[in-house]
Amino acid sequence: MRYYVVTVFEELVRDFCAQALLGKAQESGRVTVETVSPREFATDRHRSIDDTPYGGGSGMVMMPGPVVEAMERAEARELERGGERPWRVLLTPQGEPFRQSHARELAGRGALTLVCGRYEGVDERARRRVDQELSLGDFVLMGGEIAALAVIEATARLAPGVLGNPESIEDESHARGLLEYPQYTRPAEFRGEGVPEILLSGNHAKIAAWRRRQAFERTLQRRPDLLEGRELSDEERAWRDERES
Repeated sequence: MRYYVVTVFEELVRDFCAQALLGKAQESGRVTVETVSPREFATDRHRSIDDTPYGGGSGMVMMPGPVVEAMERAEARELERGGERPWRVLLTPQGEPFRQSHARELAGRGALTLVCGRYEGVDERARRRVDQELSLGDFVLMGGEIAALAVIEATARLAPGVLGNPESIEDESHARGLLEYPQYTRPAEFRGEGVPEILLSGNHAKIAAWRRRQAFERTLQRRPDLLEGRELSDEERAWRDERES
């Protein structure tokens, strides 16, 4: 996976991505993260990338030129590597909520340009030149960098070889449209609370069945919206009916 992050805070992005598994993935060549600052394409001596909005209003708006030229610079770098134009994603509160399905789709694209909005937003003429708009949720951040980093983490971990245990990708929350089942580790008793006996039984078939049911019931209780439109298995329908009876 190759990422090109359009941001005015290049060091923030680079420092984050140099840590932990992302850092190791870059060292191994499985992941590449590069930054492009729109300030490189500013045309005044102050390197301005924002201006007051036409029609009035509070705050400042990112100008189209620096943003579009930064995306084009990312494209040029990818073409030099023999790739195709990176998929352009704008991180904005107006985008559709980022989900695991988006992560899987984006992970298959090979190269992404992640545009981090700032100030009151991005000039509409620049927005028309992106392929997709994504949001972390119904709230507003000071900029798109945290959202871009979330997209990088969510997609890079799906790249082959990035995670030490690839099975964890299939077992985690949202991988199968469900929240993850409860997890326990040592000690066997903590402040009067023990571990479910089934997990100590050594019966892997029963443990797997327990985990499936726990994942389903936890989703039903905490995020029933994830089950809307989902075709339930016979096993899941039986669990649902048992809870409702």
